[in-house]
Amino acid sequence: MGSVPPALAAADKPLLAVLRGERQERPPIWLMRQAGRYLPEYRALRAEKGGFLDLVNDSAAAAEVTLQPIRRFGFDGAILFSDILVIPHAMGQDLRFVAGEGPRLSPKLTDSALETLSARPERLAPVYETVRRVKAALAPETSFLGFAGSPWTVATYMVAGQGSREQAETRRYAYRDPQGFGAIIAAIVDWSVDYLSGQIDAGVDAVQLFDSWAGSLAPEPFERWVIAPTAEIVARLKVRHPDTPVIGFPKGAGGKLAAYARETGIDALGLDETVDPDWANAQLPTGLPVQGNLDPLALIAGGAPLHAAIDRVLAAFADRPHIFNLGHGIQPDTPIAHVEALVARLRGRG
Repeated sequence: MGSVPPALAAADKPLLAVLRGERQERPPIWLMRQAGRYLPEYRALRAEKGGFLDLVNDSAAAAEVTLQPIRRFGFDGAILFSDILVIPHAMGQDLRFVAGEGPRLSPKLTDSALETLSARPERLAPVYETVRRVKAALAPETSFLGFAGSPWTVATYMVAGQGSREQAETRRYAYRDPQGFGAIIAAIVDWSVDYLSGQIDAGVDAVQLFDSWAGSLAPEPFERWVIAPTAEIVARLKVRHPDTPVIGFPKGAGGKLAAYARETGIDALGLDETVDPDWANAQLPTGLPVQGNLDPLALIAGGAPLHAAIDRVLAAFADRPHIFNLGHGIQPDTPIAHVEALVARLRGRG
């Protein structure tokens, strides 16, 4: 954030102000995966650039993708266009994206030891350059969010080599060899702290930890592999960047959300669409900023179902610092007109 005092910067950025605990009369808005396949301008650029990883590593193109939804919708926050798997890529695994199937990492850590990987930190350089380019182009009132995958979720890909429905292979590994698995988690924590710190140094205003597969864990493993590593990342980041807010998003955590909120030290909590917002408001620490949690399918539905869903979220968090968002990423078949209607409604124009 340079030499700008944190209080002044937050006052000029509604989303950043909420992350610092200030309730806004109009909740600021951004949407997870807001830069992506539902936008024709994204699809055109992706077709021009080729593979997904090529797009991520082309800083000029990645900056353009980051800015596209800001230009179109005027969201209060821009989210860095990248991927959570750039960390294992930098740690030394090979990364490729298979059309229609998703990411693949090799060698799998079920087959090879962590120590056999050859670190390639230079693979993160394009991300920092993307941040610098976006920061230079953003309007002063727009907050800029960086991100990383949380250690548990990143580890599931590193161990199994790809995503899976229940993360069974990684869960078995963690039970069978908790010391070995703990070493993987510790390495991801170290890399994540440096990576997020690098994003902050390059210009992001806040960061989010995505734990997309947190919901696959029982309570004790959740404490060990989600809460504890997240708490360590937050604590270490706060030493380096005490004024930078950290959002935690443990998707599927359900009843474990309150413990996550209390024990990790996060500044704000992202809620997925399965969480009852009234329950969350009652159970979470008083004054903790929350983010979410409109069902992405309600946004696709549009019309009366969309407005009813918006009303429920707004009513539940009327007295709490709140950032309006989806409960997960925007779907590729989301009509742009419905996003426009959502933004208009939140800003009193619809």
